[in-house]
Amino acid sequence: MKVMEPKAIHDFDDVIKGSEVTSSSKSYKDAKAFYQNPEDLNEDTIMYDVYHYTQGDEQQSGNLNWGLTVLYPVSVNGECNMTRGHWHGNRDCAEFYFGIAGEGLLMLMDEQGETWAEKVYPGSLHHIDGKLAHRLINTGDTAMKVGACWPCDAGHDYDAVVKQPFGYRVYKEDKQLQFKKVED
Repeated sequence: MKVMEPKAIHDFDDVIKGSEVTSSSKSYKDAKAFYQNPEDLNEDTIMYDVYHYTQGDEQQSGNLNWGLTVLYPVSVNGECNMTRGHWHGNRDCAEFYFGIAGEGLLMLMDEQGETWAEKVYPGSLHHIDGKLAHRLINTGDTAMKVGACWPCDAGHDYDAVVKQPFGYRVYKEDKQLQFKKVED
């Protein structure tokens, strides 16, 4: 019997690595539009990194993606750092998130605009129904690492959260979280 090395590994103190792992970084210049009041933060500031691994055909139903988001403790005029957020293109596809390091929130929104959040921390596990938009928010003082697993045919619909934004924004003032309702 032949024993082989895995094509991707995850050292939970680091990131997903391997010959078939892709990664990307979102800098402030590409994330400014996410925030209520953009500021003159250095445009090259890395807001978050994403690592992604898929084995097999990415469009074949039944195959799974594995991902890791590393969201840095940056704020923009007091607003906590966050991912863009999205719905799945295929709303029948659920996803799992699990907290690895740091602390923050998983913001969720249904199709009627009702918005709520779940706490994310090492060991937390979150089922995300395919009919919910979702975004991560780092509310801590260290990097927040969140693993994810979702079907390859889920797709990402980023435009839908531009048309129907999440109902709240999260700020940190004097080490206390403040939730500000988004007004139409």
